[in-house]
Amino acid sequence: MKLRRRPEVTILYRPRRPPYGGSNQFLLALRGELRRRGLRVADDVGRSTRACLLHAYLVDVERLRKRLPTGCRVVHRVDGPIGLYRGRDDGSDGRIVEINQELAHATIVQSRYSLEAHRELGLELREPTIVPNAADPAFFFPAPARSPGRPVRLIATSWSDNPGKGGETLRRLARELDPARYRLTFAGRAPVELPGANVVPPVGSRELGELLRAHDVYLAPSLHDPCSNALIEALQCGLPAVYARSGGHPELVGEAGLGYDDDAEIPGLLDRLVDEHEERRVKISVASLAEVADRYLAVLGLG
Repeated sequence: MKLRRRPEVTILYRPRRPPYGGSNQFLLALRGELRRRGLRVADDVGRSTRACLLHAYLVDVERLRKRLPTGCRVVHRVDGPIGLYRGRDDGSDGRIVEINQELAHATIVQSRYSLEAHRELGLELREPTIVPNAADPAFFFPAPARSPGRPVRLIATSWSDNPGKGGETLRRLARELDPARYRLTFAGRAPVELPGANVVPPVGSRELGELLRAHDVYLAPSLHDPCSNALIEALQCGLPAVYARSGGHPELVGEAGLGYDDDAEIPGLLDRLVDEHEERRVKISVASLAEVADRYLAVLGLG
């Protein structure tokens, strides 16, 4: 009897070895989860491809049009709007919509914020479904409860040096925080000088998870971030967050942190969050990688 091979799904994105950006982190984790389930996951389409996941604008439309097999279901993973996120319209969002309308049967957006922001800009996407990102539980898992009696350890992380990541906010905090009460660490590509902070260069996933678990509170000052993988990684490591009330941050954090509209609110929110630390920590609720993979497979028609 000939054994049937498991379905082949293509994630049309060639991953980079970490450290790299949030989408790369997530797509690596998703690829690994699908392979652990026995699916054949490829980087390119072929005759046996049953479903294909596209990412943002990183698509060679002409080549894909020629290679897509008949009956292959195409799902487009979209973040942004990129024009809001980058602070300028460089045509990426229009390019995404063109790819989406020509090739996609369905779309995955990463937050309700992202979906509504696209609609407000008149950017219509095919059959959108909201599915957040998730972090790999092999690297990102909770630490024990915070140890009292020492300065509170704050951390922010970012691969991108985009000004919208909140560099100026972190610089003000680095200058103004009481060092007897708070210690600030930044891990990644620092967009500005951070005097008084411990700046760690970009590190791989295992090292980043260990670093996050050595801290108490996560700072998320980025703006218009549709579904911050960095914030998800921190939450999954058990860190409540103080976050800019922007983009998808409120959806991810929920009751597990405190949001601000003005930088001047941050010191008071930090004091409050420290007082409520364990109460906020137990309210952390992020989608697991297994749950997110289930939802991707359902949209891809392989669930």
